[in-house]
Amino acid sequence: MLQIDHVHFYVEDAQVWRDWFVNYLGFQAVVNSQFPVLSHQGSLSHTVTEVVKSGTVYFLLSSPLLPNSPVAEFLRQYKQGVRDVAFRVENVETAIALAQKNGATILQPIQDHLSYKFAKIAAWGSLTHTLIERHTVDIQSSFTNNHLFTAIDHVVLNVAVGDLKPAVSWYQNILDFQPQQAFQIKTEYSSLHSQVMISANGKVQLPINEPTSPNSQIQEFLEVNRGAGIQHIALHTIDLVSAIARFRSAGLSFLRVPQTYYTELQQRTKFPLSPQELRAIAQQEILVDWQKDAPLGALLLQIFTQPIFGEPTFFFEFIERRSQAVGFGEGNFRALFEAIEIEQIKRGFI
Repeated sequence: MLQIDHVHFYVEDAQVWRDWFVNYLGFQAVVNSQFPVLSHQGSLSHTVTEVVKSGTVYFLLSSPLLPNSPVAEFLRQYKQGVRDVAFRVENVETAIALAQKNGATILQPIQDHLSYKFAKIAAWGSLTHTLIERHTVDIQSSFTNNHLFTAIDHVVLNVAVGDLKPAVSWYQNILDFQPQQAFQIKTEYSSLHSQVMISANGKVQLPINEPTSPNSQIQEFLEVNRGAGIQHIALHTIDLVSAIARFRSAGLSFLRVPQTYYTELQQRTKFPLSPQELRAIAQQEILVDWQKDAPLGALLLQIFTQPIFGEPTFFFEFIERRSQAVGFGEGNFRALFEAIEIEQIKRGFI
C-alpha cells in the first residue's frame, strides 16, 4: 500500500497561507495533531504549523518564528514551496529497510507514537519523504466538510538537466515506483522531457520533468527555486466548471487560454462536448482532452493557476476525470506550454 498521506509546505507566514487556502480554495482549517511534525510542536518555540484540508487532501503549512527554525534555514536556501510529500505505507519497517538497502539517506529513524509510526528519507533536491504507518482511525475520516477536492491526482517533480534518469531509478529502487508514459514536449521557444512514475498499487502518480533547452519553464523553475523541487500538485474535483467559477469570483488567477483554442478543439476527431458544455468550459478557460480510443464520455478537464508565491515556482492544477479518463492532458501540452511561455516573455526569461 502506498498513498499520499499529506503534503508539507514551508512558507514565510503559516497563518497567511492557512487563510489563503481557506478563502481562495475552500479548504477547512483544522486542529489535528496526528502528523509527525505536530506531535512535538508544543515543545518548539521556533516554528508554527497550520493544517488545512479538503476531502482527503491534507496540507501542512510551517513558518519560522525564530532564525533557528528549520523552516528559516530552508527558506534561506530555497523558495517557499513543498518540503515534504508524506506517503502512507502498510509497514514502515519494511519500507525503510528497502529504502536503506538501496542507498536512501535516512533523515529520521523510525519513531513510534500512539496512533502512527514514521521515518523520513531525503529525496530529490530539497524534497524529503516521510513514510508513515497509521495504527488507528484514518485521519481522512476524522472531519467532514463540503469539500471541493476529493484527492491529490498527481504531484510533479522538476529536476536538473541530466537528472531525469537518476531520479527515475531512485524512485524505482527506493519506493518501488514504476515508469509509465514518457513525453518529449517541444515548442517554438523551449522543450522538456517528462517521465511519469506510478506506485506499485497505482495510487500515486509522479511525473518527473527535466529541461532540454535553456528557456524551458523547467529551467526557469530550477533557477528561481534554486534547485529541484515540486513544480505543481494536481487536485481532483468532481465538478471543475463550478469550482473554477467559485475560485475566479474569490480572485484566484489562472493561466490565460486564448479563445482560438476552443475553435481548434472542435476540429479534433470525436469532439465530445455539446455547444452548451463548450460555452461553459470556454467561459472558465478550462482545457479539454480525450483519448482517441477512450470509452464514450471519458474526458479530462484541467486548468492551471498562476504561480501562487508570486515567482515562477509552485502552482496548482485542478483536474476533473469524467468516466475514469486517464492521462495528463497530452493533447493540451502545446497549448499549456505556449500559455506558460507568454508569462515567461512578460518576465523577460525568453
